Amino acid sequence: MRGRRIPLALPNTGTLHRKRNTYYLRGIIVITLVIFLFLQLHAFNFPESRDPLLTEPTNDSVDAILSMVPSVLHKFLQPKSRNQTLAASLHQNVTLMNGAGIAGGAGGGLVSFVDMYHPPNISEIKRQIAKYNDMQLVLNEYTFGPLQNDSVIIVIQVHTRIIYLRHLIVSLAQARDISRVLLIFSHDFYDEDINDLVQSIDFCKVMQIFYPYSIQTHPNEFPGVDPDDCPRDIKKDQAIIRKCNNALYPDLYGHYREAKFTQTKHHWWWKANRVFDQLEVTKYHTGLVLFLEEDHYVAEDFLYLLEMMQRRTADLCPQCNILSLGTYLKTFNYYTYNSKVEVMPWISSKHNMGFAFNRTTWSSIRKCAKHFCSYDDYNWDWSLQHVSQQCLQRKLHAMIVKGPRVFHIGECGVHHKKKNCESNQVISKVQQVLRIARKSGQIFPKSLTLTVASLIKKTKLRKGNGGWGDHRDHDLCMNMTLPIR
Repeated sequence: MRGRRIPLALPNTGTLHRKRNTYYLRGIIVITLVIFLFLQLHAFNFPESRDPLLTEPTNDSVDAILSMVPSVLHKFLQPKSRNQTLAASLHQNVTLMNGAGIAGGAGGGLVSFVDMYHPPNISEIKRQIAKYNDMQLVLNEYTFGPLQNDSVIIVIQVHTRIIYLRHLIVSLAQARDISRVLLIFSHDFYDEDINDLVQSIDFCKVMQIFYPYSIQTHPNEFPGVDPDDCPRDIKKDQAIIRKCNNALYPDLYGHYREAKFTQTKHHWWWKANRVFDQLEVTKYHTGLVLFLEEDHYVAEDFLYLLEMMQRRTADLCPQCNILSLGTYLKTFNYYTYNSKVEVMPWISSKHNMGFAFNRTTWSSIRKCAKHFCSYDDYNWDWSLQHVSQQCLQRKLHAMIVKGPRVFHIGECGVHHKKKNCESNQVISKVQQVLRIARKSGQIFPKSLTLTVASLIKKTKLRKGNGGWGDHRDHDLCMNMTLPIR
C-alpha cells in the first residue's frame, strides 16, 4: 500500500559478494579503457608505432635474412671454403676429361688433391701482397668503363670478419647507381676466402689494396710483436734495466704498445695516403671518397643522398668539408628524419661512420701528418679530431643526415667480444628498418631540409687514449706520407 513502510531485510551475504565483484569488475573495465585510449592517442602522435612491422618480432634466422635478399645476391652470402672451391674446380676438370675419353678415376685423386691444399705461408703472402699492390688491377673496368671524376670512390677497411663483409656487399649491390662507383677494399689480413668473395663482385668496378706492414706479415718483428718489445704493463724503470726495445717510450698512461691496437690507425692512414696520392687510377680524382668498414650496411639510397648533400653544400653549409651518412643511433626514425640534415663540428665518436670528403680536405689533413702521427691515441678518428682542433686552419665541419644511410652491424671487433659474432639479430633489424622505410616512401627524398642542430657543448681538448707512445709507430706513420709510386 502507498505510504506503508516496508521493513528492511537482513543483507544476503552472497548478494553483497556479487555486488562487490561487479563494482571491482567495472573499475577494472574503466581503467582498461583509459589505458587503451591513452595508448591510442600515443600511437596517433607517433606514427611509426602504428606500423605493425615495427612491433612484430624480429626473425633473425638465416632463412628469414635470406628471404629479405634478392635471390640473385644469395651467392654473396653462401660461404665456400677454399677446399670446396678447389673440389668443385677439380670435379669439373675431371668431368671434362672423362667426357673427352681420358681415362682416370676421380674419387681418390679428388680427395688427395684437396687434402694437399694448405694456406699460404708468410713468404707467399708477402709475394701476393706485393703483386696485388704493384698491379693496381681494376676488376670489371671493361664492363663499367673508366673512373669518372664525378664518380664516388668507396674505400672499405677489411680485417677478417667475412660474415659482416658478405652483408655489406649485398647491401652495396642493391644501391642505386652503384655501377658508377669504384669499390676499393683495403685489407690488413690476406685471406683467400675473402679474396674470392671480393673478386666475385660483378656489379661495379673493384680494386684490392693490401696494407703491407700488418701483424700477419710481421708476426715476430715490428710493427708486429717483437720478442724483445717491452710488456704492456712493465714499469719504465724496469723496462730500462731490461733494455727492451721501446723502454724509453711508454704512452701517457705508462703502458707500452700493443700491436693489435696500433695496426688499425696505421692501416687507416696508409689507405688514405694510398688512395689519394699513390694509386694511378685515383691520384688525380677530385670527387668524393667515402670511408666504410667491413661491419657496415648501407641503405639503397645512400649514394643518391650523398650526391644530393654534395650539391646542396654551397647553400646549406658552405663551411662543411665532410659529409656523414651514419650516426650511432639506437633507433632509426625514417618517418621524422628522412630528408633532414644538420651541421656541426665533426666529432670523432659520432661522425666516424660512413663519412666522405674530397681531395681539398685531404690535402689540408695530410699537411698535418705530424699531428696525426705523434698524437698519443691509437684511434685514427680521435687522432683526426686532434688534427682538426690543433692544426687545421679550416676545422672539420660536417653535414650529417639525421636518418642514417649507413648502419653499424658489427657485434664483435677490436674492442667488443661476444659469444655470438654472426650478428643475425642486428642485420635482421636493419633489414626490417629499411623495409619499413621503403614501404612508407621515406627513401629517395626529393629535397633536403636543414634543421637546427641540438645545442652542443664546446668540445674540450681531451687527453688521448694512449697506446701510441712508441716512436717507431710515429716514424712508420710519417713514412706513409712519402711520395712513392
